[in-house]
Amino acid sequence: MNSVLVSRPFRSIYAHDVPVLDFLAPALVRLPRYPKSRRQASTTSSPIPGPKAPPTTSQNEPPKRRKPLSKEQRHFLDSALRVNQAGELAATLIYAAQTPPLLRTHPHLRSLMQHMYSQEAGHFSTFNELLARHRIRPTLMYPVWTVAATALGWGTAMLGREAAMACTEAVETEIGTHYNGQVRVLLEWMREIEERGEEVGEELKGLVEQLKRIRDEELEHLDTAVEEDARAAKGWPVLNTIIRGGCKGAIWVSERV
Repeated sequence: MNSVLVSRPFRSIYAHDVPVLDFLAPALVRLPRYPKSRRQASTTSSPIPGPKAPPTTSQNEPPKRRKPLSKEQRHFLDSALRVNQAGELAATLIYAAQTPPLLRTHPHLRSLMQHMYSQEAGHFSTFNELLARHRIRPTLMYPVWTVAATALGWGTAMLGREAAMACTEAVETEIGTHYNGQVRVLLEWMREIEERGEEVGEELKGLVEQLKRIRDEELEHLDTAVEEDARAAKGWPVLNTIIRGGCKGAIWVSERV
């Protein structure tokens, strides 16, 4: 993850991160089943089976029900995953656009930029797979966010290291808040499911853990940007306000379009 950037240019995020839509392929091949070999007859008498052990308490308990998501919950997840994928697309494009100008004047940032880009690319791949698995369409604003994120990354990098880090701080502040909100909603769902005596699905548990991990990595980027003098950028209050406002607007639109 901390490999040196200068050894090779950034790969296109579309080159290898497109998920394989394996759910569209029917299972055409089945492994042959071989008959079991006959056992040789034993010359000794078989032991007399003893009494069966009484069933344990857990066997007597009826299995917990698992209720499907409501229409409102499904709509929330569709919007959340769509917006998350769009946000991670933007993050990879911002870092990809920032890196060349920054490295010309600050080559010591190679490993840091590679580290943050690699994490964002991993997040993007995760949400690509989730969208494909659950058949959720991406936002229709894809082309707009692609141009906007690239322009934001390149423009802030041209303003200097501090402005580039101020961009990261502003973006990650909004993204971290956004992921926190999603985690709170899903944890509330899990609490309600358990109170009804129903079983929480493993997929829902796994999604919560994924969102927590991604949120923590985004907040790590925020802390790093502050350590790298983000708030020393010229006009930091204005820059921070504009970028955060743009992020909020992009989230609102992507949830609906």
